[in-house]
Amino acid sequence: MKFAFIEAEEANFPIYFMCKQLEVSRSGYYAWRGRGPSSRVAADVEFAKVVIRIYGDGRGIYGTPRFRGVLARSGLRVGRRRIGRLMRTRGLQVRCRRRFRRTTDSRHSLPIAPNHLDRKFDVTRPNEVWVGDITYIWTSEGWLYLAVLIDLFSRKVVGWSMSESLDRQVCVAALDAALKARRPQKCLMHHSDRGSQYASREYTGRLREASIVASMSRVGDCWDNAVAESFFSTLKTELVN
Repeated sequence: MKFAFIEAEEANFPIYFMCKQLEVSRSGYYAWRGRGPSSRVAADVEFAKVVIRIYGDGRGIYGTPRFRGVLARSGLRVGRRRIGRLMRTRGLQVRCRRRFRRTTDSRHSLPIAPNHLDRKFDVTRPNEVWVGDITYIWTSEGWLYLAVLIDLFSRKVVGWSMSESLDRQVCVAALDAALKARRPQKCLMHHSDRGSQYASREYTGRLREASIVASMSRVGDCWDNAVAESFFSTLKTELVN
């Protein structure tokens, strides 16, 4: 039974590690494997072929409950744990359907700052211009919203925050983090889109308290905040890979 477990989990853990944890010898395991697979392992091999076929037919979006339903309609009753184990050992990951999430709501009556930055992305010193933006990131727990502030001089993130809710608080938290980390002097410009989070009284009040000049992009013009857009594009590419 122990040897069958080691063979089933070989793709997930080193053989020497499992043998040590289960208090069996590697030589004994290899001798057992040389006699041929047990009926349980042989059944897993055949059943895995069915799992792979269903995974392909479902374009990778079936989780274990959907697998059980498909198998049950075919007269096969298999536990979720066994299905999950076979999917893991074969590297089959569920691809979640992702809906587009809008992060910018510029349909509001809050005051809009002029576009002081005007795409002048090359600056000469730190804490001269910060650019802010929000994006959404898919995780195993669902959607999370990420707000960042980037220093145009170094192109590094100086403040960030994540939240399950898309509201002004995630942006305020990122701004507070940046202010605490950098403690900027006067003459700092803050550029963002026209979203209600950045135009809110709480957020603009924070900027005024810190003597920061607000700047906002033109309507529907992503190029006005190209540095932040480029950062998020690179980040999501790295997360996918």
